[in-house]
Amino acid sequence: MTSTALRPVLFLDVDGPLIPFGSPPGRLSAPAAGLPATPGEDNPLLGRLDPGLGPRLSALGCDLVWATTWGEDANDVIAPRLGLPRLPVVPWLDDGAAAGPSGLHWKTRPLVEWAGRRPFLWVDDEIGPTDRLWVEAAHPGPALLHRVDPARGLTDADFSALTAWLGALAV
Repeated sequence: MTSTALRPVLFLDVDGPLIPFGSPPGRLSAPAAGLPATPGEDNPLLGRLDPGLGPRLSALGCDLVWATTWGEDANDVIAPRLGLPRLPVVPWLDDGAAAGPSGLHWKTRPLVEWAGRRPFLWVDDEIGPTDRLWVEAAHPGPALLHRVDPARGLTDADFSALTAWLGALAV
């Protein structure tokens, strides 16, 4: 990759990938396992954030972009805890513009539009087969839709998969 225009985008969800819903050893259990975290400083699950994820995400060499219902709250609450700068935020439209075939996640179409022709990775816990098929047909560049186990959040195995995909992309 010789141009920043071709630099990959990494779309990052918060609930599940960064704030796992399971109970890692030595951490408090969730007040309501499986429920999404609520944006804001008073979120009881913020203690589950691993500050080591920020440097690992930054080291991937992608343009990080929030793809979460946290919106700008991700910059105010999550980014400082991970040592990340303010990141762009994908805006979500409430007008049904993201509608698509049955089984298509409501984020899929806006993420493909945001990426344009750039390669992208999407890290989320709600990615399904319809999303993969739709992106393959609709996106002109390489894309990796990487589903994270929401009970565990991002793991070493997830980072290995992201790094391997990026390595193959650079060849």
